[in-house]
Amino acid sequence: MKKKIWLWNHYATEMYKNRGGRHYWFAENLIKQGYEPTVFCANTFHNKTEFIDTQNKKFAIDIIDNIPFVFVRTTTALGNGIDRVKNMGLFYLNLFSVVKEYVKLNGKPDVILASSVHPLTMVAGIKIAKKLGVPCICEIRDLWPEAIFSFNKAKESSLLGRVLTAGEHWIYRNADALVFTKEGDTDYIREKKWDTEQGGKINLDKCHYINNGVDLDTFEISSCKNKVDDEDLNSDKFNVVYVGAIRPVNNVGNILDAASKLKNETNIQFLIYGDGNQREMLEKRIADEKLTNVKMKGFVNKRSIPYILSKSAVNILNYSHTQYNWARGNSSNKLFEYMASGKPIISTVKMGYSIINKYKCGIELEKSTSEELANEILRIKNMSENQYYMMGQNAKNGAKDFDFKKLTMKLVEVIDSVDRNKEKEVSTKYKG
Repeated sequence: MKKKIWLWNHYATEMYKNRGGRHYWFAENLIKQGYEPTVFCANTFHNKTEFIDTQNKKFAIDIIDNIPFVFVRTTTALGNGIDRVKNMGLFYLNLFSVVKEYVKLNGKPDVILASSVHPLTMVAGIKIAKKLGVPCICEIRDLWPEAIFSFNKAKESSLLGRVLTAGEHWIYRNADALVFTKEGDTDYIREKKWDTEQGGKINLDKCHYINNGVDLDTFEISSCKNKVDDEDLNSDKFNVVYVGAIRPVNNVGNILDAASKLKNETNIQFLIYGDGNQREMLEKRIADEKLTNVKMKGFVNKRSIPYILSKSAVNILNYSHTQYNWARGNSSNKLFEYMASGKPIISTVKMGYSIINKYKCGIELEKSTSEELANEILRIKNMSENQYYMMGQNAKNGAKDFDFKKLTMKLVEVIDSVDRNKEKEVSTKYKG
C-alpha cells in the first residue's frame, strides 16, 4: 500500500502558483517513488493581497500535477507586524480542525513533515501527529529564534527570547526526526548543550541534513523556454550578475562600490535583478554617481532566472557578513541555481561548511570588501579559458548532488527511519 506523506509549509502557496519549489519538488519525486504526498499551506500569499478562495470553508483543495494542495484559511498578511502574527496564529489553529475533516475524507497519513519558517507549523505537526499516532518530522529551514536575535528584533535574554528558545527546545525534543537545511545546524544543538552526549535530551542520531537545491530538468527546460529579450543580457560584455532580494542583509550597495572601482573596464557590466526596500536608494546612487556600468533590472519572474544565468559570466552571491551567522553553511536557493547555470560564483562572505570550496566552483572573499570583490571579478575575467571552463563545470557537476531527485531519496531515508522507530515503539508497547 502507498504511504501517505503530508508536507506542511505555511508558505507553499507560492510553490502551487509557480509549480516549483522545495515541497512541490519533494512531492513530485515522492510520487515517482510510490508515495502519496499532500501539501498543506495557507490560502494566502506572503506579503500579497491575493489569496485562494476557500468559499467560506476552513480549507479548499486543488490538485496540480497529481499533487493535492490543501489551502488552510487564514487572513492576509502584509509586512511583518500584527497581521503576520495573526496570519501565523490562524494557520496553526485552523490546522487542527482542517486535519480532523480531511482525515474523515481521505484517511490519516503515515508520516507528517512539518516545515518552518515559523515554528507554529512544527508545534501543530507534533501535536496532531501524536493524536493520530503517526511520526512527525520537523524541518528547520531557518534557525528561529536565532535569526530574530541576529537581526536585533529581540534579545535572547529577554522574556520573549527565553520563551522562543524554550519553544524551539520543545520542538527539537518532541520531533521524531529533525531535518536541517544547513550542514552545520546541528552544531547549534551542541552549542546549547541540548544533545545527549552533554546530558541533554536530543539524540543527534535523529538529526539529518537535506539542503535546498534545484530541479535540474525544470532548470534546463526553463532556460530554453523562458527567454528574456534584453540587449544588455544578450550583449558580448562580461556580465556580472546578481539575482535576489535588495535588502540590508543582501548588502547590494557593496556591488555598486565594486562597480565604481571598475567603471573604466568598459567590457564589464553589472546586471542586478530583484526588488526590495533598498532598490530606490540604490537606483538614486547609480544616477548620482553616474555608474553607467550598472543596470538595475527590477523584479523578474522566477521562470526567467535560468535563462538570465545562462547569459552571465560570473554570478555574485552577495550578503552582509555581519547581519547573519554564516558559520553553519548556506541553504540559499540561488546558490544552487547559480551552480546549475555552470558559471563561476563569487560569494562576498566566507561560509562554514562551504559548498563553493567543496566543489571548487568559485571564490569566497576573505574580507568582504568592495576592493576584494572588484579584484576577484577581474581575476575571473582574466583567467585562462581552461581555468574558467573548469570552474563552471565544477559548479554544474556539484549541482547534481543538490538535484531534487537526489534530495528526495535522502528524505525517503528519513521517512523510513521514523517508520522503523514507530514500529519498534508499537511492538515494545504490545510486548509490554
